[in-house]
Amino acid sequence: MKKYAVSTYVYFIIPSLIGIFLFMTPVLTEEGWKVPIAILANVLATIVAPIISYFTILMFAISAIGALMAKFIPRKNVKEPSMLDTLFYVNWFWTITRCIGLVFASMVVFNFGPFAINNENTGGLLMDPNDGLVTFLFTIFLFAGFLLPFLTNFGLLEFFGTMMVRIMRPLFKSPGRSSIDALTSWVGDGTIGVLMTSKQYEMGNYTKKEAAIIATSFSVVSITFCIVVLDTVHLARYFIPYYLTVVFCGIVLAIIMPRIYPLAQKEDTYIDGTPVDYSREELPEGYNLVSHGLENALAVAHANRDPRKFIKDGSRNVIDLWVGVAPIVMAFGTIALMLAEFTSIFVILGKPFEPILTVLGLPEAAEAAQTMVVGFADMFLPTILGAGIESDTTRFVIAVVSVTQLIYMSEVGGLILGTKIPLKFFDLVVIFILRTLISLPIAALVGHLLF
Repeated sequence: MKKYAVSTYVYFIIPSLIGIFLFMTPVLTEEGWKVPIAILANVLATIVAPIISYFTILMFAISAIGALMAKFIPRKNVKEPSMLDTLFYVNWFWTITRCIGLVFASMVVFNFGPFAINNENTGGLLMDPNDGLVTFLFTIFLFAGFLLPFLTNFGLLEFFGTMMVRIMRPLFKSPGRSSIDALTSWVGDGTIGVLMTSKQYEMGNYTKKEAAIIATSFSVVSITFCIVVLDTVHLARYFIPYYLTVVFCGIVLAIIMPRIYPLAQKEDTYIDGTPVDYSREELPEGYNLVSHGLENALAVAHANRDPRKFIKDGSRNVIDLWVGVAPIVMAFGTIALMLAEFTSIFVILGKPFEPILTVLGLPEAAEAAQTMVVGFADMFLPTILGAGIESDTTRFVIAVVSVTQLIYMSEVGGLILGTKIPLKFFDLVVIFILRTLISLPIAALVGHLLF
């Protein structure tokens, strides 16, 4: 094993422990269990609430105008794009989507335009300065983006990734390093998980298929939100069996989904087009899992000793998220919520689920059917619609499925579309439906056993 100075061990251990604490260690607060990164974001969100909406508009304007201007200014260096290149040289679809996000946000903040856009259940829900998703994303992106290098730049992924590859690769078709990604998503927050997956993909550590699998398999909602969901459907006393069911469904889905369409059809190539390199995960002669993982970790820590690189990488993450991702979430999230609020599309789309729910023996199947699809717009809508259903069993199933569906356009879904993760809108629709169909019988079985 190659020898490193004691200071390199320090560079590996201390930042990695800080990263584990910030992103993966739940802390009990008045609002429930949260990871420190989310606590910091909440505190800042409260402080900047009076101005956050206007700052959001400013970032959206920079995003949209910059993308429009880039259409008429040729790139200087195509082979080595600058940060401005990666921010603004996007195709027409994303340029128009950024403009739509700016228009929607402006209508909400300055109170003009159609009621369908700027009311409290659509655009207003996303842009609420106190607890709106888009405005909260600006604070969570600030901390998560800037501090993410604690997890990614000092060897933690390499250390655990080497040891976990024999579990992650055969079970979930993903590299060992994704174990940290998965745990961060599960314990922390789905949005942080998508952010981490996107950055690992851009850095060439995940293939297109791996990034797609990880982003749509592990970026679940937080434990705190699960408590809120269960409380809303009046079943808070069943939290332990409920959460165990959610975890079991999540594991089953993470095993099945990478092996079927559309994830199984994704290219197993890195972002630069090179094919997957399994030799990265091979154990060299004379090494065991711990010694090889430690050497990989120390090599990364040694290469990232310069604090200026930490600041540069973190700052770039934040700006990229503010300018490139947040407007996309606003655009797609508002459209999805408008469809849920002002059309019957989800009622119609939910009709095919009615006979399925009946076969599974769930009471009030007609009332519950639309809750199986409305979650595509927003993760909390199924719970709100299902709260009035009398059957405990049906409400329990709705609570489980609404969390395990994972693809919500007002949050994780919109966020994925705003990143470079190679998933299209149609992919997300199919994944959402498949996750619903797979988790539904599991939730129904547990529901019948409980009630």
